[in-house]
Amino acid sequence: MDNKQTWNPDRYARNARFVADLGMPVFELLAPKSGERILDVGCGDGALTKKLVEIGCSVVGIDGSAEQVEAAKRLGIDARVMDGQAMTFQNEFDAVFSNAAFHWMKRPDDVIAGAWRALKPGGRFVAEFGGFGCVEKIKSALIAALNHRGYNGEAAVPWYFPTVEEYGQRLKVGGFKINSIALIPRPTPLPGDITGWLETFAESFIKVLAEQERSDFVEEVREALRSKLCDSEGIWIADYVRLRFAAEKP
Repeated sequence: MDNKQTWNPDRYARNARFVADLGMPVFELLAPKSGERILDVGCGDGALTKKLVEIGCSVVGIDGSAEQVEAAKRLGIDARVMDGQAMTFQNEFDAVFSNAAFHWMKRPDDVIAGAWRALKPGGRFVAEFGGFGCVEKIKSALIAALNHRGYNGEAAVPWYFPTVEEYGQRLKVGGFKINSIALIPRPTPLPGDITGWLETFAESFIKVLAEQERSDFVEEVREALRSKLCDSEGIWIADYVRLRFAAEKP
């Protein structure tokens, strides 16, 4: 059974627009300037990438999802289908930027090496993604619900959430000088029910199951999380933790 995560632009826009909306702190850390050539790794549907274009940057966006790349192209972005763990650029960008993508890439050293190759000397590498402890309550509930059904829940985890110490060491080994790196707890109100989040981001768990089992699985996870993530007004708040860094290629 194929339990790979997929990306539907309409579903993403409906359930996950907050991802781009909350990307401004890392955008500001990048401090892009008009005329710079910037690579956006994991550009998704291009909502945040477009802001780089609007201030006059020359931008290339890459994403592993052909559907998301098509959505970005509709915004006028030079978007290309490419795995962020297998980038092919050489010494052509002033900055490599990424928001909310690297935690989907479980070969971090390949990401870092690709960013190094893509940058000109003196280029900036600035990104934010899920860090250690991110969605821990959600992940635990998903794993437990699969385990209850006789599956290996841990094997379905699609995410990489490193500590500052681990990722900082990887950056240094990759040749980068770190200017800043931090874990930032960011409890995030969701636009609707947690079910929308699960259907958008937890496909690798849901698709382990036969189709007729999936709705019961999602409901079990939802009920396990209600007391932990749903407030007295019925607002669901995901337990996000972000790792944000700025580094440079000497």
